[in-house]
Amino acid sequence: MSVLDAARRAREAAARLAVATRSVKDAALHAMAEALVRRTPEILAANGQDVAAAREAGIAPSLVDRLMLTEARIDGMAEGLRQVAALPDPVGEVVRGTTLPNGLRLRQVRVPFGVVGIIYEARPNVTVDAAGLCLKSGNAVLLRGSSSARRSNLALVEVLRDAVATAGLPADAVQLVSGPNRDDVKELMRARGLVDVLIPRGGADLIRSVVENSTVPVIETGTGNCHVYVDAAADLDMALSIVLNAKTQRPSVCNAAETLLVHQAVAEAFLPRVLAALRDAGVTVHGDSTVASYDDAVVPATEEDFATEYLSLDISVAVVPSLDAAVEHIRRYGSGHTEAIVTDSVSAAEEFVARVDAAAVMVNASTRFTDGGEFGFGAEIGISTQKLHARGPMGLPELTSTKYVVTGDGHIRG
Repeated sequence: MSVLDAARRAREAAARLAVATRSVKDAALHAMAEALVRRTPEILAANGQDVAAAREAGIAPSLVDRLMLTEARIDGMAEGLRQVAALPDPVGEVVRGTTLPNGLRLRQVRVPFGVVGIIYEARPNVTVDAAGLCLKSGNAVLLRGSSSARRSNLALVEVLRDAVATAGLPADAVQLVSGPNRDDVKELMRARGLVDVLIPRGGADLIRSVVENSTVPVIETGTGNCHVYVDAAADLDMALSIVLNAKTQRPSVCNAAETLLVHQAVAEAFLPRVLAALRDAGVTVHGDSTVASYDDAVVPATEEDFATEYLSLDISVAVVPSLDAAVEHIRRYGSGHTEAIVTDSVSAAEEFVARVDAAAVMVNASTRFTDGGEFGFGAEIGISTQKLHARGPMGLPELTSTKYVVTGDGHIRG
């Protein structure tokens, strides 16, 4: 089946989803969650083949980690679907309403996009997250994962489609677009009029390619070159805990910290501690000359290092003379994803929040909290780093548009 055929079928499914009641959609989400758990063995078998092939091909360990599924991760995906079912249905929500001076009643209400295309890399959990969020928000979804996860995604989509159909909704609400080459990606990017919006999730090259080549409107989910800035007024025990969590809790994801900035006033007290802790955690530190003077194991940092989203157990570290310098460093190298400050100074925190241009700014908290689930949105479709339509973790409301409903009583315009 061609991408265009799949898109036409998706449009038919979307027409039915748009008028589906919350109870029907929620029942489908629960059926999807139960099916994932029940059919875990076949999903893991398919994923095992993908993981084995990835390792044989020499794919980086961080990418293998993003690819790998476990029983616990599948349980987490199922729980994410249940959480989405428990959330309010955004479709039909009145964003604003008023009665105009002429008596016309005006309402702006949320409506589904229609057909959403997702182009993503490696992580098969995106398959489930995207399917669940799109279904709840009344959208049909066309999924295009990477070839490295093809067997996993095929198994997952088969499970999800069966569950959706069992719940009385069209199976074509969830479709995998997965051909033997990249021609289907090009078709998906050119399916304007059939696909309403594309959302790329992955590395900088993928996102850039979709943004530059798509004729379908794109919501850009950006890379995560995230910073933790340890201020002169920081609690250093807290700072150490936050840095280690932000870097090592799961280094292969976009909200992991990639750069540590340390105010020079606390460098002597903090750097020996944090460098030792990072070394013990297996992290390679790429540091400026001041940082390198504290530890022979530090790799001299280059300009490219500070601009890099490592997605691995690597971190760039620099000493800065002031909060101003920290903000300037972030402006130069940051990707607009998540930035964090550790400080006991209310004024420093307020200044950092006001001046840093990012989708999320953390005060005395790990960058790892920039996540739809952690924010209470349920599973997320991605983290948008652009400023139009949506910014930050994209939950259900961000998968809708709006339309105006105007009710009169025979009104005509004079």
